[in-house]
Amino acid sequence: MGQLRTSPPPPQATELERWVLDTPGELRDLRASLRDALTRHGLVQGEELDEVPHLVVLVATELSTNALRHGRPPTVITLLGADDCFLLDVADHDLSSVPDPADISPLDSGGRGLFLAESVSLAVGWYATDETKNIWASFPRQAPAEVAAGPTPA
Repeated sequence: MGQLRTSPPPPQATELERWVLDTPGELRDLRASLRDALTRHGLVQGEELDEVPHLVVLVATELSTNALRHGRPPTVITLLGADDCFLLDVADHDLSSVPDPADISPLDSGGRGLFLAESVSLAVGWYATDETKNIWASFPRQAPAEVAAGPTPA
């Protein structure tokens, strides 16, 4: 895993829902509410997307846990939507550190949230504002158009 790209989420993404966490005990409610939000905001269910809500919730849990453990509260999780994808943005208030996936060792017991996000999402990035350090990941909102396998038999 290389260096995490520095960029904000796509500018056309709009905020759909937001959660503020102060303790790890709030993660359970986040998971349930996030799954509901994905359905409410138009996740198109289909065979290719059956696992998308699970993956979004998994990445949200991992990145939020990292922010709660290593960042400064509160942790702010934002679900954004664009035409073709959902974006998950997780922010903490520790501007003194930079996300560095190169520091992850296969033998470490933790710290795999970024690795997981890069493995299961379309794209991952990070950026800082005047008050927060944010990590985002994007996920498909709709199944890709089926590619024709060739001419249809007559």
